[in-house]
Amino acid sequence: MASGNRSKQDEFAQLVAQQHQQLRSFVRSLGVDADWVDDLAQEAFLVAWREQDRFDQQADVGKWLRGIARNLVRNELRKQARQQRLLHEGLTQLLVDSAEAGEADPVRQAASWAACRMPALRDCVEQLPPKSRQLVAGRYGDGWKAADLADHLGMTAAAVRQALGRIRQQLRSCVDLRAEG
Repeated sequence: MASGNRSKQDEFAQLVAQQHQQLRSFVRSLGVDADWVDDLAQEAFLVAWREQDRFDQQADVGKWLRGIARNLVRNELRKQARQQRLLHEGLTQLLVDSAEAGEADPVRQAASWAACRMPALRDCVEQLPPKSRQLVAGRYGDGWKAADLADHLGMTAAAVRQALGRIRQQLRSCVDLRAEG
């Protein structure tokens, strides 16, 4: 490797050593989950490495790195918003499973299904045992991930996912029975 590249790498390694703790603290202050702080800080340094030729040497390097990190967090927010375009995976799955295959207008069908069955779904949820209602409320009402619910309720994430799967099946059966009667 050329000595110019080695010097550039050494300078960048020194920058990382000097700025690492401050950047991690900044990323955490943006509300990033503690488990993801290091990943986002590392990604910010990777972006800085790729973009270092564009950096004004007279500018504040800490401010530049914080700007990169802020943009990465914004990108994560956009990704999360895209992933949450469906009402909720379980409710959407319930709607899809309950849809009739021959319906000409799936939008009208889904709206019709929701209008007819949402009151039944609410009633069915109210009939669940307290812990099941707590799981449903945490996952679908508050948007908690399985791992968060697991920590909160003293369960494993796998047990939460399995319980939610069973609860969705119970709710589907309950709603279908009410719709038939």
